[in-house]
Amino acid sequence: MLKIYNSLTREKQDFVPIIPGSARMYVCGMTVYDYCHLGHARVLVVFDMVQRWLRASGLQVTYVRNITDIDDKIIKRAVESKQSIAELTARFIAFMDEDAAALGVEPPDHEPRATAYVPQMLDLIGQLEKNGLAYQAADGDVNFSVRKFAGYGKLSGKSIDDLRAGERVEVDTAKEDPLDFVLWKHARDNEPFWPSPWGNGRPGWHIECSAMSSDLLGKHFDIHGGGQDLQFPHHENEIAQSEGAHLCRFVNYWMHNGFVRVADEKMSKSLGNFFTIREILKNYDAEVVRFFILRAHYRSPLNYSDSHLDDARQALTRLYTALKSVGAADAGASPVDWDEPHAQRFRQAMDDDFNTPEACAALFDLAAELNRRKSPAVAGQLRGLAGLLGLLTRDPQIFLQAAPSNETADSVADIEARIAERVAAKKNKDYAAADRIRADLLAAGVVLEDSSAGTTWRRS
Repeated sequence: MLKIYNSLTREKQDFVPIIPGSARMYVCGMTVYDYCHLGHARVLVVFDMVQRWLRASGLQVTYVRNITDIDDKIIKRAVESKQSIAELTARFIAFMDEDAAALGVEPPDHEPRATAYVPQMLDLIGQLEKNGLAYQAADGDVNFSVRKFAGYGKLSGKSIDDLRAGERVEVDTAKEDPLDFVLWKHARDNEPFWPSPWGNGRPGWHIECSAMSSDLLGKHFDIHGGGQDLQFPHHENEIAQSEGAHLCRFVNYWMHNGFVRVADEKMSKSLGNFFTIREILKNYDAEVVRFFILRAHYRSPLNYSDSHLDDARQALTRLYTALKSVGAADAGASPVDWDEPHAQRFRQAMDDDFNTPEACAALFDLAAELNRRKSPAVAGQLRGLAGLLGLLTRDPQIFLQAAPSNETADSVADIEARIAERVAAKKNKDYAAADRIRADLLAAGVVLEDSSAGTTWRRS
């Protein structure tokens, strides 16, 4: 049985869906005002892996990942770039979609945008006001009264007196309590606004996810995920306003992926140590980046460096090289034989809170068996299992010859020309020239492999 580490209970728990045979999952997506960075990539890949395994486990999955397309940072960036908010967000949504597709991330079943759910947000705020948990302050903002919600702090595990207003929550003297957070911001000059019972304004950050998730998945659903940085205040506030409005449990299982770290520091824009997905993909194949993310357990820190990515590339190359050994035509994915020992080990790992490092270890053991047996059946099993993680989906030769995007377009043609020169040199018994060409190519990161069928090549 699948076990999930629940951030709310701080322990692994058996996954028991609310509706038998189904799984409803909501993940906090991107705020679209800039290019996605490696931290975003981890969220995209991790929860793509989760939804893939839920489906592979026979569950009918409804996966929702939102887009925040109205936010203080979005407004500021639109002003700075002299674009409309719609132009800015449309541009970066397109970039996000490109990055996600490159990383092998399947589209969610629903991808709601905050601006399309303002009526649902107003209904939710109205219910909170009716339940005595929301009030309009003297400055016109509508706030949530934190101390009136008895369960506040249960996700973060802190007492209410230890908590502080978090990121994106402005401490305002108009609030009854500094911990109160804004549900509806009154209209400010030169900012977008919507009409509401409390006057013109726009939604606060937290109310967006509560409205979108409850509308698409119901008031009570199975899994809510996101980055560890969202646990407080965002997810804590989601629980308070959702349960405060609907008077029932909000989510059964809370999942949070760990931080990305660079040189033992949390990656963040404020520290200036973050890397966009696009920057990384100039030097590394997208599948290598996906594999790099999945080699670490989703709850553990992910340590970024070129050496770690180089190691991931070499490891993935070993898997593709094993597949290549049986021939591309015989290396297609097959339905997984779940009675086979490696598959059983893979399933056991994935059912243990999505233990992808152990699942990947099973893939490498299977690749070692493939190298020994050269069996198309083993190759099919390897590709079938890896495919559940979104890996090993390409022809091996295509992966092995793939170049970073920053390499010139004619590099492959140059390599093929040098190989042809080497063939001619060997034909003329000029073995010194042939060896020199091999050495030159190796120095350029190209490995030649001779066989009775001719010469093939791959990048080192």
